[in-house]
Amino acid sequence: MRVSDKNLAEVWDRGFTIIENFLDRDALAAAREALWEIYPKPEDYFKAPEEHPELARGQFAGLRLFPYSSWALNRLPVYPDLIDGAERLLETQDLEIYKIELWAKYSGAVNYDQFHHRDFGNHSLVVPRADRNHTQMTTFMLLSDVTAEDAPTKLVPLKFTRELSLPTRAVPFGELFEHEVALTAPAGSLLIYKTDVFHRGSNFTGVNRSRFMMLVDIQQRGWRWQGKMSWPDRADAKGMRETIVRMTPRERDLFGFPPPGSEYWNEQTIADVSARYPGMDMTPYLKPSADGSAEQKS
Repeated sequence: MRVSDKNLAEVWDRGFTIIENFLDRDALAAAREALWEIYPKPEDYFKAPEEHPELARGQFAGLRLFPYSSWALNRLPVYPDLIDGAERLLETQDLEIYKIELWAKYSGAVNYDQFHHRDFGNHSLVVPRADRNHTQMTTFMLLSDVTAEDAPTKLVPLKFTRELSLPTRAVPFGELFEHEVALTAPAGSLLIYKTDVFHRGSNFTGVNRSRFMMLVDIQQRGWRWQGKMSWPDRADAKGMRETIVRMTPRERDLFGFPPPGSEYWNEQTIADVSARYPGMDMTPYLKPSADGSAEQKS
């Protein structure tokens, strides 16, 4: 589903917006099935939670970093409507994806309650600007239904926190609770929020409940004081080679891959990158000749 202009305006006004049923059914179904290659199915977990002690080591124990073994999950960060929304919110096509995480939570594993905080603390060396420049678009993609019982993320509209200076990155537990809005929505929904928005994780209130999300963060390319993950550091991770091969040149560019027309491409690099990523269509990286056909750069 395309992110509406109304939703984008709400990000600037309220600090966040929720788009229900954002993912198409097929993409959501495939992604949900691929989750079980990484996490135990809820029914299996709750039969014997003691068999999964790794998920009880802390609030962030269920985080798994991109890439994943399944294309069904790896394609979500470049979902066309997500990138379109980012281009329109950030008012540029020169974008980079700077963080991707999967996050699973199971009731009873740990207490997921948090105090309200702002995310820019570990997304930037400085602070967000008060205007629309240098904005980072942070998102949660729900891969399961989230009700009030399912540890929903809770966010505070900007109108309640504008008087709190940006260096105030967190407030004591309980403060702002009266103003928070719970992210309750069906699977396939999308939350977009800014890094100056106060929000927190909450604990489950139901038994045998679980929650699964993908977090994708996008910013304008080139601001060296902003970011979080290094994709070259993940280049040899399982699933990355297949993902790079299957992506389009535009999708690879979002991860910093040299785009068509870059001075990086010449006869040697085209041959060697093709050998590193067998099956990749290298045609887009060839230099167009005068007659419109493709030739290699030398």
